[in-house]
Amino acid sequence: MASGESQQAQQNWRYCGGQIKLWREEAQVSRQALADEAGYDYEYVKSMECGRRRPTLRLLQTADQLCGARGKLVAAHEFLKPERFLSHAGDYMRYEAEAISLSAYQPLHIPGLLQTEETMRALLNAFLPPLDDETIDERVAGRLERQTLLSKRTRAFSFVIGEAALRNPVGGAEVHKRQLLRLVEAGAARNVTIQVLPFVGAGPGVDGPFVLLETAEHELLVYEEGQETGRLYADADKVSAIGQRHAMILRQALSPDESARFITKLVEEL
Repeated sequence: MASGESQQAQQNWRYCGGQIKLWREEAQVSRQALADEAGYDYEYVKSMECGRRRPTLRLLQTADQLCGARGKLVAAHEFLKPERFLSHAGDYMRYEAEAISLSAYQPLHIPGLLQTEETMRALLNAFLPPLDDETIDERVAGRLERQTLLSKRTRAFSFVIGEAALRNPVGGAEVHKRQLLRLVEAGAARNVTIQVLPFVGAGPGVDGPFVLLETAEHELLVYEEGQETGRLYADADKVSAIGQRHAMILRQALSPDESARFITKLVEEL
């Protein structure tokens, strides 16, 4: 984990895992017995005791009861709540919350600010390594909270979404239909623009997603995210390069009205 906040979280994991182990050994409860009672496999419990994974509420409750900790282990849960966002996205989230304009391009996914809860859960349930239920719930809550930004009518939001993302039925046909209808609804707001980038062959659209942000001080920032990394840039050359790519993508994209008709047609086909 890179950020100070994430390092603190991992220290909390190690401390709590160590306490579980100490209480378990004091009560002469084997790791296998704890695993069986909690419904986890041995290695999963071991990874939580060693601080490699966040100890879950279920493990804390089970260990507390088996070891006679009288609430001392369960009390640690307040300090172990999962992060709502991936650790590498922390800086971006802080700027996103205050940005006066946001322009996003996403070729393969519906942007998080536009996802329905059903889509969020389908994506998070497919995440690897698998996430526990509490982490999924926290991340869904985080994304839903972020979406309140769209209601701030003095801020401008522009989204270009690749055709592949619109044709991929994440969560199944009915879930995807409701997701597409959500896009049409969101795009009707006066401060939100949604455009579709159809399959156009070679071009800057194949180089991956990005977000352009403008701060209240009119500073321009770029955020790029991969599977395991995310970088926020203020470098003028980097911002200029992404700005040029974004301009070309906008030229290749359908207009907002054409995009709404395109998405509605996809709904009718489902």
